[in-house]
Amino acid sequence: MVHLAIDIGASSGRHIAAWREGGSLKMQEVYRFSNLPQEREGHLIWDLDRLCREVVSGLTACKEQGITPDSVGIDTWAVDYVLLDGEDRPILPLYCYRDERGAEGAKLAHKSIPFEALYERTGIQFQPFNTIYQLCWDKAHGRLEGAADFLMLPEYLSFFLSGEKAHEYTNASSTGLLDARAKTWDAEIIRALGLPERLFAAQPQRPPVKLGRLKGDIARQVGFSCDVLLPATHDTASAIAALPQKGAYLSSGTWSLLGAELPGPITTPAARAANFTNEGGVGTIRFLKNIMGLWLVQCLKRELGDRYSFAQLAGLARAEGSFDYRLDVNGPQYLAPRSVMAEIDGECRQKGWPVPSTPGEYAHAIYQSLAHAYAAALQELEAITGESFPALCIVGGGANNTYLNELTERAIGRPVVTGSPEATALGNILLQEAAYV
Repeated sequence: MVHLAIDIGASSGRHIAAWREGGSLKMQEVYRFSNLPQEREGHLIWDLDRLCREVVSGLTACKEQGITPDSVGIDTWAVDYVLLDGEDRPILPLYCYRDERGAEGAKLAHKSIPFEALYERTGIQFQPFNTIYQLCWDKAHGRLEGAADFLMLPEYLSFFLSGEKAHEYTNASSTGLLDARAKTWDAEIIRALGLPERLFAAQPQRPPVKLGRLKGDIARQVGFSCDVLLPATHDTASAIAALPQKGAYLSSGTWSLLGAELPGPITTPAARAANFTNEGGVGTIRFLKNIMGLWLVQCLKRELGDRYSFAQLAGLARAEGSFDYRLDVNGPQYLAPRSVMAEIDGECRQKGWPVPSTPGEYAHAIYQSLAHAYAAALQELEAITGESFPALCIVGGGANNTYLNELTERAIGRPVVTGSPEATALGNILLQEAAYV
């Protein structure tokens, strides 16, 4: 069988086909596209129509390259969602989680339920862009009045392909609206916030979920039909499903997610104070901390006019970097900076550090600071869980960054083990395979 993983991140998307040959898994990238939020009327949004077109274009590319998938599964980043009207049409715009509206929504939510109470029930760390806060903003601005349903982004894209709707557990767990222990929508929180209960009528399902077949019009357009599945639709959950070993992990991409798989959630005051989150995994709880990650390098690359590749920036950082920077990489100023270099300059001046003057020095400042952030998060992880982790397994695109891995190894004082750079697609595919066992 041929399985197709559509892995869409907050900067790019890929269609990766996979099949077994002699017992080993073969993977081939079929299609790739860029994906960046747009600024419109003072807000950051995603172009939903374009995302749908790119998904279909990648399916068409499969046929053109002689690849006919038996199944397709889509994963994306978490927290963003599509509101649907009574006829299942999207209510636009589709806001990007980096938009500032979430901060207003958080203030509204916490008037009804203190964050401490939310965390104890859901186990989800505070981030102003959490789905719960975005929905509270929607409610305050009248967007929920005509909403009959909602789907997380990968669920909507799967609905677009199949015509079938379902909520998937790993993504639902990131919303801040799921009971961490019961693994169902938390009706008490939903009522306290005044969110329409009709949006939560269907409970999340554990992956993999068989939705149906490609809709007829899409099947005719791409030249084949196949099953549409929900893998672990939260990209990090798919990545962790492909870990080569148990223990502490770092899923390194636009975001860095450092944590460990646990049998149940930890919602203690210590976990809340350290801002760790409890997200659904495949048969586990992913107890982890969000760190801003390679988003900062992506911002730097764009600000430099894309004159340097990521590999070149890492090489320049190795050659030119020397100062031991410890930027507050999780600071709100880095969430959607108009100039990441200006923000770095400001923090360096404030702390009396040397201000970077070359692309390599800026890249080094980011990489060095990320390594220290990883070390701090690993120490917190061990203190909260009471476990000792002898190594850190890094998967995702960042696994290819040997300079960052070396800085991380020095900062954490223990070995770094690298797994697949394509861990998200690999986990997506492994879960699709599991649907046919």
